[in-house]
Amino acid sequence: MSSLRVKCCAIGSNEGPHKPILEAHGFDVSPGGANSEYYVEENLIEALQGVSAVIAGAEPYTRKVLLASPGLRVIARTGVGYDAIDLATCDELGIVIATTPGVNHHAVAEHTIAMLMGVGRGFPDQDQRVREGRWQRIPYPRIMGTTLGLIGLGRIGQAVATRAVGLGMQVVACEPFPDMDFVDEWGIELVELNDLLAQSDYVSIHSPLLPETRGLMNAARFSQMKPGSVFINTARGALVVEQDLIAALESGHIRAAALDVFEKEPLPVSSPLTKMSNVLLAGHVAGLDLESQRDTLTMTAETIIALHQGEWPAQCIQNLKGQTGWTW
Repeated sequence: MSSLRVKCCAIGSNEGPHKPILEAHGFDVSPGGANSEYYVEENLIEALQGVSAVIAGAEPYTRKVLLASPGLRVIARTGVGYDAIDLATCDELGIVIATTPGVNHHAVAEHTIAMLMGVGRGFPDQDQRVREGRWQRIPYPRIMGTTLGLIGLGRIGQAVATRAVGLGMQVVACEPFPDMDFVDEWGIELVELNDLLAQSDYVSIHSPLLPETRGLMNAARFSQMKPGSVFINTARGALVVEQDLIAALESGHIRAAALDVFEKEPLPVSSPLTKMSNVLLAGHVAGLDLESQRDTLTMTAETIIALHQGEWPAQCIQNLKGQTGWTW
């Protein structure tokens, strides 16, 4: 078995520009399996045997998985999030965690706006009523002229903001390190989180998952949201206490929600969220369009090759901080 074997576990990564790039540098590229197959630890462990580098999706790289994969040197994540990877164990074992910054923010922004528009105009209930023969003409609030509150105004938040302004929405944002040139150019009002929740008709979260942001949206925060407002999450499931969101939806305090990410993925079909006609769901695909898939797979391949050649593409590497002398 080749000592330079790359496994593709990311959605849609069986074919793409990464394959010829890696093969040209002596790597044996093995395709992945079904999209949800690697969410099961035993399946992922089996897939990683003899693998030097993995092109990863959102599947969980737990301590058990990492300890059972002794040849693994690089986890190259297609996207910017790496909360599904046990960072401490990777540091302990000298496994590099790499991401692909700057390639999928437009995809996430389009997905966010698509979900906002859909749930704002009554989907999926509109669709379900027609399919079931319940022909009803129900008016929904116009989106133009409403206020969008962005929790996080980084690269993705900014891409959402420009699109929202184009739709005629007012945009407010909570961001600890704002780009003031961008804020001034697009007429965005910076506010504290409490004020954002109280005045926004739509709240979309774009924060990184950190110890201080885990469970950021909980019962107290949902109660602060404007009655009849809508909540959107295309960032990370663990930013939200899911049961608290469900309670806020069931009470009617929140009119609707649009969710691409969840506390447990794949989302169990038994979740109350799957039964709610005012909740629009997608399966952690916000950052996945053809263009971003092409660019992110190219970047993962280039990062793996650079590391194997003794380079250190620091802008892509998320762990082993302060360590020197890493070798393949």
